[in-house]
Amino acid sequence: MPQDASAIRSILSLAPVVPVIILDDVSQARPLAEALVAGGLPILEVTLRTPNALKVMEEMAKVTGAIVGSGTVRNATHMKQSVDAGCRFMVSPGISPRILDAADDIGIPLLPGIATPSEAMTAAERGYSFLKFFPAEANGGAPVLKAFASPLPDITFCPTGGIDPAKAKIYLGLSNVICVGGSWIMPADALAANDFARIEALAREAAALRG
Repeated sequence: MPQDASAIRSILSLAPVVPVIILDDVSQARPLAEALVAGGLPILEVTLRTPNALKVMEEMAKVTGAIVGSGTVRNATHMKQSVDAGCRFMVSPGISPRILDAADDIGIPLLPGIATPSEAMTAAERGYSFLKFFPAEANGGAPVLKAFASPLPDITFCPTGGIDPAKAKIYLGLSNVICVGGSWIMPADALAANDFARIEALAREAAALRG
């Protein structure tokens, strides 16, 4: 089926920032998810970039209020694994005919990544109205997305890649941006120290960016 626009909109509109999580330590999954949710960021994108990513997703999905999605989804196997892990949405770094075909058979929505107007048009032709702009900063940042707004008025974006709090504020001021993805909320040193109070504080600051 084409992208369920109402379903993905309801998820992405819950918070201005989607934490992009790269985590392998399963013991940190629940306290990290609890800190992010408590700070006002319930949408959690867990990337399939570590050996234990699926176990991390399963643990985070048990946290009350957490809406867990899978990131770095690149094939049908990743999609099935995401559903089995309790994910509510999926995010891919790019688009291809094969991954869009695979998404047609999956019951949770896909947010595919695009970098150019041609890719955005290709996705729109397949029924996608919500897209990830990736890697956002490397592809020109907010000025590029602002330029997309007029010729692609029916498409809404979640820019991800190289975004910090100051840049996030700029993106969130654009009419065609629903939220941003970022990893600054979970600094490596905070995770290493299990400093979830600091992560919750950073999440609270991020949740207030669209105010």
